[in-house]
Amino acid sequence: MKPLNVAVLGCGVVGSQVVRLLTEQAGDLEARVGAPVRLVGVGVRRIDAPRDVEVPAGLLTTDPAALVARGDLDVVVEVIGGIEPARSLILSALENGASVVTANKALLADDGPTLFEAAEKAGRDLFYEAAVAGAIPILRPLRESLAGDRVTRVIGIVNGTTNFILDKMDTTGAGFEEALEEAQALGYAEADPTADVEGFDAAAKAAILASLAFHSRVTAAEVHREGITDITAADIASASQMGSVVKLLAIAELVPPTGSGQQATDSADGGDGTEGVSVRVHPAMIPRSHPLASVREAFNAVFVESDAAGQLMFYGPGAGGSPTASAVLGDLVTVGRNRLGETRGAGESAYADRVVLPMGETRTRYHIAVDVDDRAGVLAEIAGSFAEEDVSIQTLRQEGRGADAQLVIVTHDATDSQLSRTVERLRGLSCVREVSSVMRVEGMAD
Repeated sequence: MKPLNVAVLGCGVVGSQVVRLLTEQAGDLEARVGAPVRLVGVGVRRIDAPRDVEVPAGLLTTDPAALVARGDLDVVVEVIGGIEPARSLILSALENGASVVTANKALLADDGPTLFEAAEKAGRDLFYEAAVAGAIPILRPLRESLAGDRVTRVIGIVNGTTNFILDKMDTTGAGFEEALEEAQALGYAEADPTADVEGFDAAAKAAILASLAFHSRVTAAEVHREGITDITAADIASASQMGSVVKLLAIAELVPPTGSGQQATDSADGGDGTEGVSVRVHPAMIPRSHPLASVREAFNAVFVESDAAGQLMFYGPGAGGSPTASAVLGDLVTVGRNRLGETRGAGESAYADRVVLPMGETRTRYHIAVDVDDRAGVLAEIAGSFAEEDVSIQTLRQEGRGADAQLVIVTHDATDSQLSRTVERLRGLSCVREVSSVMRVEGMAD
């Protein structure tokens, strides 16, 4: 039977493991695909670079553009990352008749529609399970298993570096810098951890999840993003006192149209009476009883809520060479079967075209710590600031006395703009020395 010709772009942490699995599992892959899977080329920047696996010299090339344009490829696996040259190489591969398997979350979140349209025009597959949460099968369940259901909310821990840091801060009492240094020493964090700790990586994944779950185009630029660099040991301790932990969460949810239920706002539907979509990445306190609270160290988990299936959770290693390569090979097998059957998998589904709401219109809850003067009347002044913005207080407790007096407040849900204005009012009160901490709260019963 005619072999399935495969080229791999990139031979780093993930690419080297893809090459290894293609070689070591060649017999199993042939049985699962229905034809031999033949690696015919590996695009790299340097032929002589050190690699985790041995690649036959005849397969290596520093001209990936020529590799993807050769015309006899069935599948191109792109694991080089970034926007360019990855985008140009993927488009060329599709134009030259190859289907594409990619792990490129940044490119999909930035310019996915261009890639999907090119795949549709070429009549080829574009699969990308490895772009979100490593080995965890989450994109295919959203795209296929839940295709007959209505997903209402997706909330997840989708960045292992930040989860490791926050977990260490919670379990050891370490500060952010100390936990980050440990993450770097263990290889969980890059020398420049900006993409992880500032939430860029999670925001790209949130955009992909939201696009699939809600059949609407969502880009990373539309995702509200906050990182974890301002989280302190005091924040972690305060969460612990509430029976909660702090996690960096990616949250995508449907927002009912104006006038339909508690989440309705004046412009929550873009003005046309349809549901909107809220997509955000930020640190939040969640109760220790919530399934996501038990996700430790560098693991990932995604919690999905839908009308018919109810609540589902997907858990596992969210990064690393071998786990990510596992997802890549899963896509490769499916694409290979489609090529043999002369068919295609599901393409982009954006028919709903829902409006992505600004963060100010998203309903959420705040945990606020306020350093105050310890005197009569302070509580009334504080409560008045909340009342002026129509924000209801769920719990309030005082900690310390005299110069150490602090009020810790948890609100009921309100729009983020209402809560932000409330915080600004608090900062303007003469009885408030400092608003020392502001953090959102998720998963807690009203």
